[in-house]
Amino acid sequence: MRKTIAAGVVVGFALAAGFVMPAQAISATSADLYVLHAIPDTPVDVYVNGALTLDDFQPGDLAGPLDLPAGDYEVALTAPDAADDSAPILGPATITLAAGASYTATANLDEAGAPALNLFTNDIATTNAGEGRLTVRHIAAAPAVDILAGGTAVVSSLVNPDQATLNLPVGTVSASVALAGTTDPVLGPTDVAVQDGVLTIVYAWGSAEGENLALAVQTITVGNTAPGGVPSGTAGYAAERDAMTQALWISGFALALAAASVAVIMVRRTRAAKIER
Repeated sequence: MRKTIAAGVVVGFALAAGFVMPAQAISATSADLYVLHAIPDTPVDVYVNGALTLDDFQPGDLAGPLDLPAGDYEVALTAPDAADDSAPILGPATITLAAGASYTATANLDEAGAPALNLFTNDIATTNAGEGRLTVRHIAAAPAVDILAGGTAVVSSLVNPDQATLNLPVGTVSASVALAGTTDPVLGPTDVAVQDGVLTIVYAWGSAEGENLALAVQTITVGNTAPGGVPSGTAGYAAERDAMTQALWISGFALALAAASVAVIMVRRTRAAKIER
């Protein structure tokens, strides 16, 4: 299990917030786990089950996905270059991953400004054609906030560590964060792209008192349901189409090879017949 974690770290870590990653690694026995570091001014080492998994993990960084067997994992954060996880600055905490699911674990500040660990389940269900999914997560040391789109509140009184999810038409949303009941942004406005068949997750993190509030964006391709109920996207019709194309190509090649073999045999038999004559 630790080797699996380490392999995932080598393949794809220290990725900045805002990358696109399809949820293809999930299986009937495994889960996908992303990790977001959202504690300002505090680089850390991340240990999973006692093994160093993320080295010198910087605030604002998003790592993953790790393809992990379903089960329980113990997570602890230490100061950089710690000898082991015996003196964590956060944790240890146990997280439980279910098979076939996608998660993002966050190290962040709670509303009072104390370090906290949270585990969010990512909604990776397919969307309708022409729609994307937008999830907003409040993980900042700040009071309740409203999420504004074009100056209008679309999510009200969101508190740390809650989240809200909307399915929206494809396009660009001018999003901002304001204290609950107000329209004066404390974050943003920021243009957020709502993409067809993509889950876009926006995190408000940092500290209002520390004046370092920030936004992080994570995107996961989930696919959509085309008209007529045909799944599409990375896990739907497109993958089926590619597999079918490959199968047809292989079948065509096999038929061509068989035809060529028959032709060679016929030529040899004809030549043999002429020699006998």
